Amino acid sequence: MKRWFNWFSKSDYQNMGIDLGTANTLVVVHDRGIVVQEPSVVAVESSTKEVLAIGNDAYLMVGRTPSNLIAIRPLKDGVIADFTMTEHMIRSFIKKAMRVSGLSSPRILVGIPWGITELEKRAVFDASANAGATETYLIDEPMAAAVGAGLSVDSPKGHMIVDIGGGTTEVAVISMGGLVTCKSIRIAGIEMDDTIVSHCRKNYNLLIGERMAESIKIEIGSAYPFDEERSTTVRGRDLLSGLPRTFTLSSYEIRDALSEPVHAIIESIKLTLEKTPPELAADIMDTGIVMMGGGALLHGLCEYVAQETGVRVSRAPDPLLCVAVGTQRILGDPNLMATIHSSIFRRR
Repeated sequence: MKRWFNWFSKSDYQNMGIDLGTANTLVVVHDRGIVVQEPSVVAVESSTKEVLAIGNDAYLMVGRTPSNLIAIRPLKDGVIADFTMTEHMIRSFIKKAMRVSGLSSPRILVGIPWGITELEKRAVFDASANAGATETYLIDEPMAAAVGAGLSVDSPKGHMIVDIGGGTTEVAVISMGGLVTCKSIRIAGIEMDDTIVSHCRKNYNLLIGERMAESIKIEIGSAYPFDEERSTTVRGRDLLSGLPRTFTLSSYEIRDALSEPVHAIIESIKLTLEKTPPELAADIMDTGIVMMGGGALLHGLCEYVAQETGVRVSRAPDPLLCVAVGTQRILGDPNLMATIHSSIFRRR
């Protein structure tokens, strides 16, 4: 089993890890750290489908493009929705990483959501190969995130992680180098943004954009009350008059709007705990739940999860970077790679 992991330990091999996310993509190079961190967005000309911008440049166009341009996210709910655009995006990020790091023809480890289909895995393999990778391996994101958070994934003691990304939330119990139980739901950060958009449309007849919704979530979004409630100014288009309008949103109404996706995430945590063997459940009471991913930054989420589950909850250091950092650590440790082999996939 260990022989097919040997390439990670050879110094002449050029290894690259990718956290291919619905909202953001991060590229990490062994011994160099994170070299690319950009939104998973591609801007195209609507009639010819010509790619005009990728990543940061494309994200600046979201909600601002003329009718002949479209800014799209080629990944939906953590999996490839538009193969061609994903291939363009991966190729661009790999080339940018190679320019920064000086690598060529890298071998790649890509973090993927747990439980995706073989067809979806094949799409990732093909996109990476067509983007210039000499060889591609896939790893379950919960395992990569746990490694990136610094958990002892190879120990017999159980650990629970909750990774709230852009398109998916994954809850996993990890022990002895494997995923004991895992649940993935397609409710996460982007769903929260959509909920805020719906709230403004329904209650204020105001249409706001994706970027404004994300800004509201970051500024006044919460799962648990603030010590002192907040408010923010929102700008959008009045659906009745068609004219621009400015109004004020409060943190308590956004908290109420976000209650549905937050409750769905908490329910998935409870269901995972119910499926956890008693011995590992006892370990989790001791080690607690570790939250990671961009959604873990929502104010008061850790406190709310702790209140609802009765389990101590903590946030991982650098929660946005856990999957990428995890791939970096795995790339540099062939023994760890061999230990967690059940979460690694290669093309057959």
